[in-house]
Amino acid sequence: MSPEQFLEFARLLPEPVLLISGNGQILAANPAFSRMLGLPRQILQGKMLFELATDPPDRVKQYLRNCSSSREMVLGSLTLSADNGETCLCRCEGAAIRPWSPESPALILLRLKNRESASSRFTLLNKKIDELAKEIRQRQRAEEERAQLLVQEQKARAEAENLNRLKDEFLSTVSHELRTPLNAILGWSHILRTNRVDEATMNRALETIERNARSQAQLIDDLLDISRIITGKIRLNVQTVELLPVIEAAMDTVRPAADAKNIRLQSVLDPAAGPVLGDSERLQQIVWNLLSNAIKFTPKRGRVQVCLQRINSHVEIVVADTGQGISAEFLPYVFDRFRQGDSSITRSFGGLGLGLAIVRQLVELHGGTVHAESSGEGQGATFTVKLPLMAVGPKAIEPERVHPAVGGSVPFDCSPRLDGLKILIVDDDADIRDLLTYTLEVCGAEVMAAASADEAISALTESSTPMDILISDIGMPDEDGYALLRRIRALEPKKGGRIPAIALTAYARTQDRRAALLAGFQSHVAKPVEPAELIAVIANLAGRIRGI
Repeated sequence: MSPEQFLEFARLLPEPVLLISGNGQILAANPAFSRMLGLPRQILQGKMLFELATDPPDRVKQYLRNCSSSREMVLGSLTLSADNGETCLCRCEGAAIRPWSPESPALILLRLKNRESASSRFTLLNKKIDELAKEIRQRQRAEEERAQLLVQEQKARAEAENLNRLKDEFLSTVSHELRTPLNAILGWSHILRTNRVDEATMNRALETIERNARSQAQLIDDLLDISRIITGKIRLNVQTVELLPVIEAAMDTVRPAADAKNIRLQSVLDPAAGPVLGDSERLQQIVWNLLSNAIKFTPKRGRVQVCLQRINSHVEIVVADTGQGISAEFLPYVFDRFRQGDSSITRSFGGLGLGLAIVRQLVELHGGTVHAESSGEGQGATFTVKLPLMAVGPKAIEPERVHPAVGGSVPFDCSPRLDGLKILIVDDDADIRDLLTYTLEVCGAEVMAAASADEAISALTESSTPMDILISDIGMPDEDGYALLRRIRALEPKKGGRIPAIALTAYARTQDRRAALLAGFQSHVAKPVEPAELIAVIANLAGRIRGI
């Protein structure tokens, strides 16, 4: 309570009231007290109580000490220099002292004409002080809450600004990473189409086109993976897995990149490390991402080492490199989505900053942990994956294939053959129709292409002999693949109403595959697709594959 707050309620009291500190200094006096002593408030304020009392100073100090140490209301008397004689003094314990620190307690002295009126007057004054103290506490709490809200608002604004900055940087990076390989693809395609080139140049151009197309496919795969992880749509095909063949397959995939930079790829793998429960393909993706990251940031003639070992009840995969390392400032954020140590336009390394984020999410989906260590820039980095060991494990199922966007292409030798099959292709993209037509005809199929649903219906109903297989896109103008299939299923069987159908589409999410199968497609194949994989799907659907 301040002197101003005291005077706010004490100035109207008919009884003289005095506010003093614990050492006897007068802090405030109401008008009735000033009139009683005949002294202005400005003169009274700041004086010591014993200067006004006729009692000896020692008695005044002893009275103040008794008041300060008492836990009850203190009634006593001091004689002040006043015309109307003795003044009874009392202290309001608790309410008046709460707003002050214990080192400087405040006393309220109330002049009373008789002891009988002391209780009622004290009760009234104590009530007013309690109300004022409560109001002060409420104001203090409100101010503290406002201060906390202000801090939270400032923190939220800073986080939003940081997220916006990261979003802008990410979109810029996505644009750059997609346009860079696209430039090589379009450039070499234009050269091959408009110029006569020798065989060596043509092979070089085709290799460049394929390499950059695979780079784009990898970027898209990463974006789809992180989207599935964020939305909780990713699914693991959990089996018993031996990690040794998984790691070796990932090493075989990155070995050409390591050889190109003359990087030594070493391995220390314990064959008896034990099996784990997990998805072999996703586990291989974890190792591949870590190895690719290590090779990317390791200079020529460097070293990348992979270790597999069993420690107590878990298995450890350690990938260590002699590359550029990680700064102490960036190390806590190395697994965050869209975060890169260098996101400037002058950065030396490409990528979206998703690889390590995907690693962490996939490891955690397997019940494990991953952490990174680095002594600083230029000191290399070490990534350690810990996976829980199976208590009892039967023979593990070896991984069926490498990561689809990073492995080498499947040889395309038209095996099995599609001789005699009549196939209808429906796609609004002319380039896709040309590519599929050429691929299937090379393998012996008879192909008819349609650019829309109406053309496809006409081809089915007007064909002299029924079609054997339908390959349809999903996203098409006017009428999508789902609507087309509904129209086809409404046809008579001899007009193609029961034709086996394959959805070949760029909509590659799990829910897209489910929607295609529920719509009546027998198979869902995501673009881009390996020619050999498409041929195998068609042959299987046509019953050309036996005993598998």
